[in-house]
Amino acid sequence: MIRQVVQHAYSNGSASLLLREWLPRLALVPAILAVSGTNAPSAADPGLAGSWRGGGWVSFSSGTKETAHCRAMYKRVSKDSYSVRATCATSSGKASQTATVYKVTSGRYRGSFYNIEYNVRGTIRVVVRGSSQSVSLAGDGASAALNLTRR
Repeated sequence: MIRQVVQHAYSNGSASLLLREWLPRLALVPAILAVSGTNAPSAADPGLAGSWRGGGWVSFSSGTKETAHCRAMYKRVSKDSYSVRATCATSSGKASQTATVYKVTSGRYRGSFYNIEYNVRGTIRVVVRGSSQSVSLAGDGASAALNLTRR
């Protein structure tokens, strides 16, 4: 389209109009694209960054299932990924784990987690709806289902 505008301007003698009117506007295109491509989440997809807390249950490889209370901190790594540090407490103790999650679709993330204390690793799935999220983890015979809210 730009080429057509330029050809038309030169063919009818209005090249100076092209230079005065269109080129300054065209110079804004890269700036507009740069702003629209930032890492900020859209209103439709608020992202995960920040503190979250809540609870649910944890099922251990032994078959024991316990109620858990958790806190998580998400930090944006790139436009579509976050690092997570979470600590959960149950009646039998407390554990911390790390994870990296990647955006699958709007409000849905998937990744891998690792708990260094118990040498447990697996898959984490997160679904965000407004200021709440549902988290499921599974790996090495253990699993968890949590509901967290933004703090």
